[in-house]
Amino acid sequence: MQAFDVVMIGAGHNGLTCAAYLLKAGYSVLLLEKRSVPGGGATTEELLPNEAPGFRFNRCAIDHEFIHLGPVVEELELGKYGLEYLFCDPVVFCPHPDGKYFLAHQSVEKTCAEIARFNTRDAEKYAEFIDFWQRLLKGMIPIFNAPPKSIVDILGNYDFEKIRDLFSVLGAPNKTLDLIRTLLTSAEDMLNEYFDSEFLKAPLARLASEMGAQPSQKNLAIGAIMMAMRHNPGMARPRGGTGALTQALLNLVKSLGGQILTDQTVEKILIDNGRAVGVRVAGGQEYRATKGVISNIDAKRVFLQLMDKSELDQADPELRERLERRIVNNNETILKIDCALSEAPRFEHHQHQDDYLIGSVLIADSFKQVELAHSEPSIGRIPDADPSFYAVVPTMLDPSMAPAGQHTLWIEFFAPYQIEPEQIDPQNPGLKGTGWTDDLKHKVADRVIDKLAEYAPNLKQSIIARHVESPAELGERLGAYKGNYYHIDMTLEQMVFFRPLPELANYKTPIEGLYLTGAGTHPGGSISGMPGRNCARVFLHTQEPVAQKIREVRDSVLSTVESVFKG
Repeated sequence: MQAFDVVMIGAGHNGLTCAAYLLKAGYSVLLLEKRSVPGGGATTEELLPNEAPGFRFNRCAIDHEFIHLGPVVEELELGKYGLEYLFCDPVVFCPHPDGKYFLAHQSVEKTCAEIARFNTRDAEKYAEFIDFWQRLLKGMIPIFNAPPKSIVDILGNYDFEKIRDLFSVLGAPNKTLDLIRTLLTSAEDMLNEYFDSEFLKAPLARLASEMGAQPSQKNLAIGAIMMAMRHNPGMARPRGGTGALTQALLNLVKSLGGQILTDQTVEKILIDNGRAVGVRVAGGQEYRATKGVISNIDAKRVFLQLMDKSELDQADPELRERLERRIVNNNETILKIDCALSEAPRFEHHQHQDDYLIGSVLIADSFKQVELAHSEPSIGRIPDADPSFYAVVPTMLDPSMAPAGQHTLWIEFFAPYQIEPEQIDPQNPGLKGTGWTDDLKHKVADRVIDKLAEYAPNLKQSIIARHVESPAELGERLGAYKGNYYHIDMTLEQMVFFRPLPELANYKTPIEGLYLTGAGTHPGGSISGMPGRNCARVFLHTQEPVAQKIREVRDSVLSTVESVFKG
């Protein structure tokens, strides 16, 4: 029986990040990945090798912003292992039915100039809007990059500039109260407070809804920060696709002696006297962990599927029911469409320029359309009568992902995981009874393509081949509970020290030696590596608390001193 210091369940980018930090600290690590390809939601694959050879597709994540808010890329020196980021500019293009369009550049000033072509007041207010979120974001970054319950670690991340930014949005008591009120409201309320124009509010609402809920949802105004991040730190993609980040992490992990085994489905976490001591995979093979087991999959599957009820109840008799009933998700997930194209889409009715396609293309005709796109999935309805969606032509920025002169198209369409019972054929209930059949997913994809073709009339004739993945299939591939690629919704009551539950929020669990990382832990989903890095820090504190704390205090003091003298 093989033994390692740490056995990691899942080799997504957070698991690989966590493993890299532990390996650098001298621990032996084994990662077990259920798919034949490591990376989880961060893979780039040749989906259509027969119909469209040479076309490579990002199967889930594509635009990277959060990873540039933390030190993972620099600390792990991923550039040495093959990672190169290409920054997008422009960052957003959203055509409007009346011929107007929202075109956002990385520069706030250039974006304001574009808005001013249609509404000068909104252009002025846009600068104020972005400035507010930028200052708040800078004040929040230290919280993202630390375990949520570790006040010392969080304070240690603040330097002079970040403290200044934080106080600029807090200020006097009334200003602080107003900030709290803002965060307790909705993205819709905030956008209405700042702007008049539908052509501007609709795409901003669509980006805010990337948090996984409709823009009218209270307590989720923070979603409006998504546009601000595209200005700074900016929106980037690894050369070669999102999978290039995974490959760089794999190169690093292997160079440090880490082992990754694929096609390994973990069926049980082995517990001895209340302590996690290893795992068993399908087929019966066991792998022992002398220091700990770290899970990169969601807490519900860890505790409700990978261990005996008696073992969990002995550690925490209330946790099972809290996981089953306290964590609430809204049924929204993704239908994913990938197309191989002979030529790029052309937005002929909107003064087409190829540069429009460098960033993300949003189909957000109106606020109402965006609202329905995110509210209908919660009750099991597919919002495809007038689809709103997020599209990217990755090859406009990175031609290496398709044969010369040809392109790929990536479309993310929000849809329900579980279709309402009235719409399900009892004779053909679909994958796992969700209602999703091959016929249905292609009908929905047809309507999405039809909508995009209204703006880009050359689209349909340019499609060489396409691949459609239903929400149920995405859930199966990622191993995501009910298709939730964030593991659990990123609503305010399930963030920071509430994620996934208060008693699990600091990456530790009631089972000694069992830790959580991944999208279901602080600071949440997206490509950031932060949950992996933060989990590694907690593990190292547990193993060598004094030495680790001395190192981190030293680094923090040096960073603060440096920032003060720079200021």
